[in-house]
This record gives sequence, structure tokens and C-alpha cells, in this order.
Amino acid sequence: MTINELKRLPFFVLILFSNLLCFSQSIEGIVTDDLGVPVPYATIYIKNRPELRTVTSDKGNYTLFIEVGSYDVVVKYLGFETLEQFVVVRQGSNKIDFQLKPADNELNEIEIKVKRTNPGHEIIKKVIERKDIINPEQYSYSVDVYLKAAEKRAISEKRSKQEIEEELDKITDPFEREEKEKELRYATTDNLNLVEVEMERHFQPPNNVKEIRNAYVRKGKDDRLYYTTTTKSNFNFFANILYVDDLNESPVTSPISWAGILSYKYKLVRQYVEGGVKYHKIEIAARNSATSTLTGYLIIQDSAWMVKELSFRMEKGDLLKFDYFEIDQLFENRGDTLCVLKQQNMRYGVSFNKDVTEASTSVAYDNYVFGKEYGKKFFSNEVAVTTQDAYDKDSAFWESNRRIQLTEEERELLRKQDSIHAVLNKKEYLDSVDKEFNRVTFWKVVWFGIDQRNRAKKIQWSVSSLAGMIEPIYIAGPRISPNFDYFKKWENEKYIDTYGKVSVGVLNGDIKGTARVRYLYDPFRQSAVFLRFRHDFDLIRQQDAISQIFLRDNFIESTKLVGGHYTELLNGLYLDAEVEFNERRSVDGYKFITLLDSAINNTAPPVFKTYQALLLRLIVEYTPGQKYMREPKRKVILGSKWPTFYIGYEKGIPGFLGSDVDHDYIDLGVRQSFKIGTLGTTNYHVKTGKFLNARILKDPDYKYHRRSDPLWFSNPLYSYQGLDTSLPTMDFYLETHIVHHFNGALLNKIPFMKKTRIKSVVGGGYLYVPEHNYQYWEFFAGLERDFKLFKRRLRIGLYGVYSDANFSPPTGQFKISFSLLDERDMKYNF
Repeated sequence: MTINELKRLPFFVLILFSNLLCFSQSIEGIVTDDLGVPVPYATIYIKNRPELRTVTSDKGNYTLFIEVGSYDVVVKYLGFETLEQFVVVRQGSNKIDFQLKPADNELNEIEIKVKRTNPGHEIIKKVIERKDIINPEQYSYSVDVYLKAAEKRAISEKRSKQEIEEELDKITDPFEREEKEKELRYATTDNLNLVEVEMERHFQPPNNVKEIRNAYVRKGKDDRLYYTTTTKSNFNFFANILYVDDLNESPVTSPISWAGILSYKYKLVRQYVEGGVKYHKIEIAARNSATSTLTGYLIIQDSAWMVKELSFRMEKGDLLKFDYFEIDQLFENRGDTLCVLKQQNMRYGVSFNKDVTEASTSVAYDNYVFGKEYGKKFFSNEVAVTTQDAYDKDSAFWESNRRIQLTEEERELLRKQDSIHAVLNKKEYLDSVDKEFNRVTFWKVVWFGIDQRNRAKKIQWSVSSLAGMIEPIYIAGPRISPNFDYFKKWENEKYIDTYGKVSVGVLNGDIKGTARVRYLYDPFRQSAVFLRFRHDFDLIRQQDAISQIFLRDNFIESTKLVGGHYTELLNGLYLDAEVEFNERRSVDGYKFITLLDSAINNTAPPVFKTYQALLLRLIVEYTPGQKYMREPKRKVILGSKWPTFYIGYEKGIPGFLGSDVDHDYIDLGVRQSFKIGTLGTTNYHVKTGKFLNARILKDPDYKYHRRSDPLWFSNPLYSYQGLDTSLPTMDFYLETHIVHHFNGALLNKIPFMKKTRIKSVVGGGYLYVPEHNYQYWEFFAGLERDFKLFKRRLRIGLYGVYSDANFSPPTGQFKISFSLLDERDMKYNF
């Protein structure tokens, strides 16, 4: 070795050491044939990286040093089919074995007839045995996603003015109301609503998800569009159960699972060869209607037992909003070990008499990066982020980046709607609309009310009509009540909302009034301050049975000023604080209408000396793990798997401002809703409370357990069905409620019951009040069914209730309830 070579030796040693560090991890294992016999001298290399290669030993063993990452590994040997398999390499040694199949040169693009024995069941079992291997969500990954959701609404007749007004009455923001009014009044025969999203989706097992939305556009409304985000529901059929709570009332059993084997029938209907690969088409059908939700088919790759394609349909029954729902998924099979989702298409719809919706959502996935490493803080309760820049993308951007093209019909409808939108938003047209809107007419004064708008400043105010001033039914007789409201909104979504009313009693000539103002100063956290003044009649027992709450002995007169603040302190942690100063007076001496007194057993009002009350109220509520989506100016709450805990405190402050009350009350509780597999949904609520101090406690400040209503089944999470009196409590008590909806898990096992859409529910409650030595318990069971009502879902329930207490005999009764589906969180009130 020369002197120059010796000088270079440290450099070569350094290079060698560096390469050993870079390739300190490896893949190693054995290559065998289909009988498990080792294959010697087989070639193994990385696809598109031929320099990274090795050869098996005479015993079929191999070792290949390679960097951390994800690769397509190619294994070749004469007489065997070339194997291409996707692998993820982690730090250290990774053991991966390969199995080669003998080459078959006789496969052609031919149709193969299904054998009489029909082995569909056995084929699915082989897929299930491999599903944990071929499931791509066993790895962390990032992927580019394009999503298009489109709704075509066929309206056979334009809506009546009354129907339009009913929808507009649900909206408080007058400028949002105006946009909705345009949509309804100028609806053409066919309307199109469209949402397009371009995003990066990040995933980490077992269920961490984060969307970063780079582009977002919405044309029309999105209230009937489904799956505009990938964070709410995950259609991963390699999981045993799919929880799609925003779509289906019950979890969905996957056909690619051992539970699915018990729930579905599998039938091999076709075999074919494509590109030298043999495929099986397997139809699925319900074996048990109680747990089976899907019909459709899967296409399975032979030998590797990989899913190439699936198509499933859900019928109405458990669907919350739609009449039907269909989903297709297309996979790219990487080697023999990974089914990578490339596209999924959903079709769904609902009809309400003349209003028919047909909608679809298509999602394309590109540029997967598997085995991606994420920092500890990358995934959090913030599961999606949309910046303002995402909303600013123009039509040229979408034309060049749209991965699923619009249909000709969609393009034509969009052109038509854009033309109408352009006309309706011209300054000249808007000025003419405002001029007409602000014009004072006879009918506005008499019937509709007077409204005035300043569009540039986003200000609107209104005064009630003469007809709107009349309150024919009220405590102490009819009243004349003119009212006024004012609304102002800023570009940053902050707003101020005010309302005022003065009323004069017809019988007594007394003057009452109400005024309130609310300022939303932080739209993202929904933080707001408010001030309310009210001089009017008030209730002693705010929560009582319907038959009792309007009796005269429950009324007083009060003059109160309330100031408060509501905010989200941290994610999921909310504070609601208010201070109230109240002067309370007896309504004895007022004239009343006594026509129905004997029929409802009305009584005289309470007589007491006028007094003042200064009250402080605080409520802290916390939901751990609250998931949310961040929008530029708002926060969309998605819920949590954890319970909600709350604690409340009320202080009657003595002396200050002449206050005549002195008490301290605290209550705390926990509530939650969760699913028990396919057995249904359970809701519970547990609560307790106590007066820490009751030195001067007035009747309106007592805490009551609400008396039950006759016939009416009140919310069983907050009330009981068999209490025969409103029970006041001073000391600690225990209040528990539980409700379980089977969502068809019981009744659907009865033939034809699933078609009736009748569901069963059970529940109960227990109340223990030690200071009265009182114990009460109840059990109820019922039947419920959903109906369509004015484009909403109405649930009607009939229940049998059995209750008992240690101071009263057991009773049984039947009750009825009505509940509208809250389409914001897709839930009923219980």
C-alpha cells in the first residue's frame, strides 16, 4: 500500500462507517414456493432501485440492507411468477418472508364458469384471514385527496310563500336569511348544490386523522351533501365494525370480518381473468336482518386474496337522513400485501313529496406515502384545518386541478345558477331589492312588520306590525306589545344582536318590558357577552309539569337585570357566568281571566313582601378529547368519545344593593352517549347537588325534582315519568337516568319488522333523597318510529312506564313523545 493510499484510508473508513449507519436496518427472511420448499438463488431487488438487490442462499435465506421507508420489493426465479410486494422498513431488522407461485402460461382473458359447489364463503374466509395484512390502515400514511359532492334537486313545483317563510324563520342572521331566500324563491326546475375540496389527508394508527384543506369551494347549499370531510366517518371495510354515526343509526358490520360471516350470505357469481390475473366476484346478502345492513358484491384477486373492488348498498331503516345509500370502492393492489384505496363513489338520496334529492360524493386518492413519521404533536383534537386561502381559489384553479370531472349536466346547471347568481348580485338589482325592502306600505304596518336594511354596513332593524303587537293569551289577560330589533354584522363574523319590547295589559293597564343585547366578539370560541333587562311576570318553579307550570300559584312579578359572559376557555372547556339583580313582587291584586279556573283547578297567587335578590351563577362544562375542525372564522365541533362533566354554582349574595337572599348551591353531573357494537346506543345522565348554605332561601331559588306530566313522555335523561309531586331538596341527592335504543337489534329479528322501521327502546331511573328518606325508581319500554315531516325527521314514540317508591304504591301508565332530528349533530333529544 502506497503512502497516498494510506492517507486516503481514513476517508474510506469514514465512507464505510457512514454507509453502515445509513443501512443499519435490513429486511431478511426466506423465499419458498407454494409448498413451503425454500427457493435457492432467487433474485430480490427494489423496484426502480435495481442497485439495491441480493440473492437467496442455497437454503432460500436472504438479507438486504436498506434505508427506513416504504418500498415495492420484486422477487424473481425461473419457473415462478414474478412477485411484487409492498413493504415498510423500520429501524432495525425487519423479518419478511416471500412465497412464489408456479408460472401458468395458459391464463388468458377468458370467462370461467362458476362451479356448482359455489365456494364464495370459503373465498371470503381466506380474505378475512389476510385482512389485517392487506389493510392499509395498519400503517401511517399521507395522501392527496380530491373530493366532489354534488346534489341535484328535482323540484316538480315551486314552493309556496308559506313553505318559504317556514324555512326562513329558522335563520336568525338576516343577511344569511336573504341568501337562503334567493335560493328558495329563484329555484329552477333542477337545482345543483356542489362542494369541492382538495386536501392532504394524514393518518396514523389506530385512528388519528388530520386534514389540511388547500382548496375549498361551495356552490349553493351543503345541508344535504354527505361526506364533505373524511374526519367524521371512515368507510374502512377491513375493520370489523364501521361506526358511521352521521349516516346510520347503528354501526355497520363489515362483510370482510368474522362477525360478517355470521351476518351475510356469500355467493360466487362469476370468475374471470384480466391481465393474467384471476378474479372472483362474490355477491353478499343479509343472513340476519337485525345485524346485516349491506347488499352488493366484492371482487377478489385469486391466490393473493386481495380486494380489487367492492360495491355495497344500504336501504332505509337505520339510515338517519337518506332513503338509500350506495358506496363503491376501487383499490390498487400493491404486490400481494396491500389494498390501497384509489377512489370511492357514494350515491344517496331522499324525497319529501315534491322535493326529490339525488346526490353523489366522489373521492380520489393519489400520492400515498406509507410509513410516514409524525411528530408527537402533529395529531391532536384539531382534525381538520381550512385556511382563508383555500376559499380564495378561482374557477381556473379548479379547472386545472379537478381530478374527477363534472358531468355535462352538472356544468350546464352550474352555468345556469352562476348566471342567476350574477344577476341577483348586481349592484343595480340589490339596490332595487333594498329599495323595495325598505319601502313602508300599508300591509307592512298592519300585518308584516317594518324592516329597514343597510347592506353596505350589514345593518338591519325592524319594528312589529299592528297585528304583531297583540298577545291574546297571557297571564293576567291579553296584552299590547310593540317590539323592535337591531342586528349588525362585521366581515370578521362578529355581530351584535338587540331586541326590545314594551307591553301594556288590557285588563290591568300595567306596563311591562324586555330589552336584551348580545355581542359575539370571538366567533371561533363562540365567546359572547350579553345584558338583559326584564320587567314582567316570572315563574317560581321554572321546571314543573305542563299541567302545573301555568297555574296562578306559580307566578310572581319580577324586575331583573342580568349580565353574563360565555366562552370556551380551552378546547372542550366552557364557562358560562352571569350576575342577576332581581326585585320580586307578588301578583296578588292583579285582575285575571277566571273562565277556566274550575276546569284546571287554578289557585290564588302567593302573597309575600317585596324583596331583592342578587345572584351569581357559574357553570363549568368539560368534554375531554373534543374533536373539531378549524375554519377561517369558526370552529366546527365533531364530538368526543368521552363523557361531558359539569359543575354549577349559585350564590345568593346578601346585603349588597339591598339583597335579601343568602344561599350557596352546588350541583355536578356527568352525561354521555355511546354505542355498544351493533346492540344499540346508550345514553346516561347522573347528577347530584346540595345547598351548602340556605340561611335566607326564597321560593324561586329552591331546587326541585320535576313532577311528571300526564300522558307526555318528557325527556327521560332529565326527568322522571311517575313522580306525583315536585320534590324540593336541600341536601345531597342522587339522580340517575339511562336510556338504551336497540336501533333494530331486537325487533329486526322478527320477520318483516325491519320494513316497518319500528325500533325498541328501554330505560329507567333511580332517585334517592336522604333528607326525605325517599327512594323512587322506574322502568320503561317503548316502540319508536321515524316519519318525514316538512323536510325534517320526526320520531314518535309510545312507551309503557312502571314506577314505584317507598311512600307510594307502584303505578303503570302509557305515554307518548314527539322529537325532531337535530340535523346539525344528527341526534334526537334522547
